[in-house]
Amino acid sequence: MIRPHGGNLIHRAANEKESERILDEFTEYPAVEIDREDAQEIDNIAYGVFSPLEGFLNKQDFDSVLSRGRLVDDTPWTIPIVLDLEKSELNGAESGDTLGLTYGGHPTATLVVDDIFQFDKTKFSEQVFGTSDANHPGVAKVLNMKDQLIGGKITLVRDIGNPYADYTLSPKETRALFEEKGWKTVVAFQTRNPPHLGHEYVQKTALSITDGLFINPLIGKKKSGDFKDEVILESYKVLMENYYRSDHATMSVLHTEMRYGGPKEAIHHAIMRKNFGCTHFIVGRDHAGVGDYYGPFDAHAIFDDYPDLEISPIFFRSFFFCKKCNSIANDKVCPHTGDELVIFAGKRIRALLKDGHPPPADVMRPEVAQKILSFETPFVE
Repeated sequence: MIRPHGGNLIHRAANEKESERILDEFTEYPAVEIDREDAQEIDNIAYGVFSPLEGFLNKQDFDSVLSRGRLVDDTPWTIPIVLDLEKSELNGAESGDTLGLTYGGHPTATLVVDDIFQFDKTKFSEQVFGTSDANHPGVAKVLNMKDQLIGGKITLVRDIGNPYADYTLSPKETRALFEEKGWKTVVAFQTRNPPHLGHEYVQKTALSITDGLFINPLIGKKKSGDFKDEVILESYKVLMENYYRSDHATMSVLHTEMRYGGPKEAIHHAIMRKNFGCTHFIVGRDHAGVGDYYGPFDAHAIFDDYPDLEISPIFFRSFFFCKKCNSIANDKVCPHTGDELVIFAGKRIRALLKDGHPPPADVMRPEVAQKILSFETPFVE
C-alpha cells in the first residue's frame, strides 16, 4: 500500500488514560475557545488526514509553504494549516506553554506552543490563491483572520463528532478497508457537488484502470450557492446503490472546508487522499476553482512541480454528452462540435434544480435528480 505522506500516518488523539489525565489538568492551562472549522482541522491532524502535520504550522514551515509550496524538510505541502488568535486570547502564554483549546465551552485538545508570530495577510493570499482580491472566498477568509498565528503540536482529547458517522472513516480505517477488499490501486474522486453523468463517466473511466474507486465528498463550510452537505451525500448514495458495484466502489466523506484555492488546493486534495491510502487521484477541469481566478487546466500543470508527490494524478480535460456518438465522450475521442454536444454546465444544472426541474436524462440520472429535488432547500444560502 502507498506510504502516508511524509512516511508515517500521524496519530495525535489521546487514549482513554491519557485523556483522563489531560482533562484533570485542563483547568491549569490558559483556555482558548476555537470555532468549528479550527476544531475540525484539529480532528484531521489528530487522525492523520493531514499527515505529516502534528499540529498547526510554526513560522518556519508557514513561511516555507508560502514561498516554496513545501515544508522546511522539503515535503510537498501547499495549503497552510494554521490557528489564528488575538494576543488577548493567549492569557500571557508563550513558547513552550500549553494551551487548552475548547469548542462550545468543552475541552477538545491541547496545544504546546512552538511559536507565536504575525503574518502578512496579503502575502498569504497572493502566495496561496494567486490573488489578493477580497471577492475570492479564500482571500476573504484570510483577510478576516486574527492578527497572530500560533504554531505547535496538538493532542486531541475529544473530537467534535459529526452527523455522518456512518460515512466517516479515518485514514487508518480506509487503509484497512482497501486491504480487506484486496485493492492494490485505488483512485480517489474529490467532489463538492452532487453527481451528473460527466462525473460518473470520469469515475468509471478511472476505475477501469484501477482496482477500486474511493468517492470522497467534501463535507464542511462552503460558499453561498453551493449544494448542502446532506444533498451531496444522499445523491451519491442513490447513485452508488443503482449504478456501481459495491466490490469495486466505496464512499466516505471528508470533513474539511473548501478553500477554493485552485492549483494549490488540488495538490492539497491529492495529499489527503494519499493519506487515505489512494494511489491515484482524479483532477478535472478547474479543480477547486472559483470564478475566473484560475485557468481551466492550471490544476493539471501544477503537478509537474511535484514529481515526488507519489500519488498519481489522472487528468480529465473535458467531457460531454455527444448526440451524434450517443454517449458521453471527451475531446480526445469525439470529433463532433457545436449543437451535437451537451456540456455539463454546473450553472445550468443548478438553475434547473433551483426552479424545481430535473436536468435531462443525458445530463443527470433521474434517481439523482429526484433525490436532490426532494430537499426543500438544496443550496447553501
